Amino acid sequence: MANRFYITTPLYYVNAPPHLGHAYTEIVSDCLARYHRLNGEEVWFLTGSDEHGQKIARAAESARLTPQAFVDQMIQPFQTLWRTLHVRYDDFIRTTESRHIRSVQAALQRLFDAHQLVKSIYTGWYCVPCETYWTSTDFSAEQLAQSVKTCANCQRPVEALEEEGYDLRLGGEAQQWLLHHLDTHPEFIVPETRRNEVRSLLERPLPEVLCVTRPVRRVGWGIPAPFDAHHVVYVWVDALLNYISAVGFPDDQQRLAHWWPADVHVIGKDILRHHAIYWPMLLHALGLELPHTILAHGWWTVGDVKMSKSRGNAVDPQAVVAEYGVDALRYFVLREVPFGHDGVFTEEALVKRFNADLANDVGNLHFRTLTMVEKYTSGRIPSAHQCERSPADEVLARLRQALPQTLERAMARYDFVAALEAILVAMNRANKFIEEQAPWTVAAASHTARLHGILWQLLETLRVTTLTLWPFIPHAAERMWQALGWAEPLWQATDQRTLAQRIETAMFHDGQRIQKGQPLFPRRELT
Repeated sequence: MANRFYITTPLYYVNAPPHLGHAYTEIVSDCLARYHRLNGEEVWFLTGSDEHGQKIARAAESARLTPQAFVDQMIQPFQTLWRTLHVRYDDFIRTTESRHIRSVQAALQRLFDAHQLVKSIYTGWYCVPCETYWTSTDFSAEQLAQSVKTCANCQRPVEALEEEGYDLRLGGEAQQWLLHHLDTHPEFIVPETRRNEVRSLLERPLPEVLCVTRPVRRVGWGIPAPFDAHHVVYVWVDALLNYISAVGFPDDQQRLAHWWPADVHVIGKDILRHHAIYWPMLLHALGLELPHTILAHGWWTVGDVKMSKSRGNAVDPQAVVAEYGVDALRYFVLREVPFGHDGVFTEEALVKRFNADLANDVGNLHFRTLTMVEKYTSGRIPSAHQCERSPADEVLARLRQALPQTLERAMARYDFVAALEAILVAMNRANKFIEEQAPWTVAAASHTARLHGILWQLLETLRVTTLTLWPFIPHAAERMWQALGWAEPLWQATDQRTLAQRIETAMFHDGQRIQKGQPLFPRRELT
């Protein structure tokens, strides 16, 4: 693996509190960042807030606040939720910060000086909630005949628009260049369904230009264009440029060279066009490399309807965590559906998954094993040298040995379901091992060496699976790690060992004392 890993989320509009869709993006990104940290890599995890544009200005007006006071207030629920979800980001960038504003203006000035921008009149439609332009080519003949047209993304009405702006040329050679890049870099857009979607868009004519600025008379809340006081930067261009403004563009070239290009942009599929077409075109015009991968996830739905704040069907992640715990929510969204697919959220599904996996497999193995260590060895880890081995131990040993490579393969293809299944297979097998080996019977027969051998196999399986669970359910994994007798945290920033090396070297000490504590995941009933 590379020795550095730069991962980003989109910047979230702060016109309303976050819902489960936002939480999912952060959890996925945090899981990937933690996995790469656990593998000894230097990680930079960027998230933040999108605070300009017409939508924010209107929301601020409705709240009877200035736009700046409104966004200052509205970022709080996002940052609070990320702490609740144990999201460990390295940087939270706001588009109203001076460092970002300077970077955006420098990027636009570079485009302007290179004669990449043209001044023209746009005539078409605009979706304020999505801050997205739509032209007649985006609508069918039937839709064009209708008096009210709706956004292809959010299905809300769009507004007819005619306005002057500075634009970046699309199409022609640039379009063919991007199509070639897509075909020669299959990892550029994941999953394949989203890559095929973008390829289909690139095989037909794109709009002639990409809006880069909007007139101040229409949108006053934005970053001023450095070359024309009558214009502000189009909010999508403003937001996309955060991926380079946060890592040094244009002033800190050493930092930019270290982190750029990004390894992964994690996004929702509804903003794929902006990230997979407009963002590469901007980077190409600026003379910068493209990100390695754009990772587009599906939607979380309630029934068959996409979850959204405007529809009033958004699930509040804070309420879910308050009722079921942070580990339950993180585990559910990562395990329930393959990445890239749409997921249906219900409390029934969450409770079922919680009981089947976390209570029955993870919690059961953890509590039963430590209870037996308390009972049979006075709460101390038996010495491996005093343990009697058995051929029955080999199944667990092979599962433990294979786990780092199995996880590496799964995480390389962003298959969180397969990664968690591999961990749960080992834990489920350990639970069966308890029943098969019946340590209570061995203890009754005073066969101490074999009893210690059984406990040691179970403890080793717990040690390895606890390490591998950390990216997914870090709060529970840290508790499990401490219960196994370690005083130091499971992961420390100064540790550059790979996961396989950690498993090989983070061994129990003879006589290490456990701290059993309370059951991790008591079974739940639907409230």
